[in-house]
Amino acid sequence: MRLWIIIAAMVLLSPLTVYGATYEKDIKPIMASKCLVCHDKDAPTLEEFDKDKEKYKKIMKGPKMENYKNIMMFINGSDAGAMMRRLDDGKNTKDGKPGNMHQYLGSADDERKKNFDVFKKWISSWNLKKKAELSDGELKAITAPEK
Repeated sequence: MRLWIIIAAMVLLSPLTVYGATYEKDIKPIMASKCLVCHDKDAPTLEEFDKDKEKYKKIMKGPKMENYKNIMMFINGSDAGAMMRRLDDGKNTKDGKPGNMHQYLGSADDERKKNFDVFKKWISSWNLKKKAELSDGELKAITAPEK
């Protein structure tokens, strides 16, 4: 009987243990309330943003991140690691400074911490390296499931 309960618990909880969060369930609502003011469907593509960063910063527009495909470029795509570097709370950096977007995760420390923890669970392998520095194994360890 006890073994059956353990097995049932493992089966029921395994998706939560493996992934911890999904884009659709956990990240999308945070993005909608905290990020899409600047990173919505009308925002520039990453390529457009890179051509004139100062222009877009002045009008409070960052690169498009309004859907799963676009946000994944900043996690394990062409600009891998950018999301982690920008949202980091500073505990993973040598200088202890948070990333430039960490402040937008919430209006108070507890809300920022809560939302930051959701992103860390979702990405699963928090890494501040740039794409060129990431090994194949490190890229594969970044799960960030959509559903």
